[in-house]
Amino acid sequence: QVRLVESGGGLVQAGGSLRLSCAASGRAFSTYVLGWFRQAPAKEREVVAAISWSGGYYVDSVKGRFTISRDNAKNTVYLQMNSLKPEDTAVYYCAAGPNTYSDDLNYYTAATTYLFWGQGTQVAVSS
Repeated sequence: QVRLVESGGGLVQAGGSLRLSCAASGRAFSTYVLGWFRQAPAKEREVVAAISWSGGYYVDSVKGRFTISRDNAKNTVYLQMNSLKPEDTAVYYCAAGPNTYSDDLNYYTAATTYLFWGQGTQVAVSS
């Protein structure tokens, strides 16, 4: 069992930056694949970024602006968000799932891969 707690959300002007953190409790944090998802009002939850044994994945809309990283010693995963846009406004969730060392990108981007979810943190970007 893994418990995930996000922090770092808030209100920021367009062009600004935020860094989200997700602290995990439980065992074997380093063995998990980790992801950040977001859900905007009236929209489906979408993957933003994921990090596995082979590196990071980003949805096209955030490439070059967001960076996912992990610190296994601190049991924490981060999402650095730069050049924020109003369309980035959403509740952001971190998630953890089993790392199967798959080469299939779909594995890392599918919500069904992730067994443990945080409660979410709100990010609002004003224009």
